[in-house]
Amino acid sequence: MMKKLIGGGELPPRATLSQLIRGFVGGTVGILFLCLLAEQSEIPWLMAPFGATCVLLFAVPTSPLAQPRNIIAGHFISAAVGLIALYGFGDSYLVMAMAVGSAIMLMQYFRAVHPPAGANPIVIALAGTSAVDWTFLFIPVLIGSIALVCVGAMLNNTSAQQKWPLYWVGKS
Repeated sequence: MMKKLIGGGELPPRATLSQLIRGFVGGTVGILFLCLLAEQSEIPWLMAPFGATCVLLFAVPTSPLAQPRNIIAGHFISAAVGLIALYGFGDSYLVMAMAVGSAIMLMQYFRAVHPPAGANPIVIALAGTSAVDWTFLFIPVLIGSIALVCVGAMLNNTSAQQKWPLYWVGKS
């Protein structure tokens, strides 16, 4: 029996053992893969929002927020906004806040909402121009999100009951 929440709704069902294992393995393999790429290439492939991406990708892979289009385009859009804001207007609180708002608006417009990507402008502003340049948009953002999607495609299709992704690009 499901427990009632304070607001009267019900909790989602407990994750199955298979889902728990997939979440653990997916998060571990996804982040470890990016860490090993960084070690081998001496290029930083990891950014904090990728941890949250792994939560969606491996714990709720059927969510629209966990589809390849949302992960890749959401991170790319949001990081591009963060870089434009940082290099065009600086790293003030107001610029950082407006960059997050603009990233959300553009992800909505392009139908590529990915909540972890909303942190990208913050990560970029806090790192500053001495730590990030335009290459950040490609490594770690674009290539790293594609790498996580590839890990997701392998691990989220280990069960006959689950087909991932639900869509790649979708119809306009």
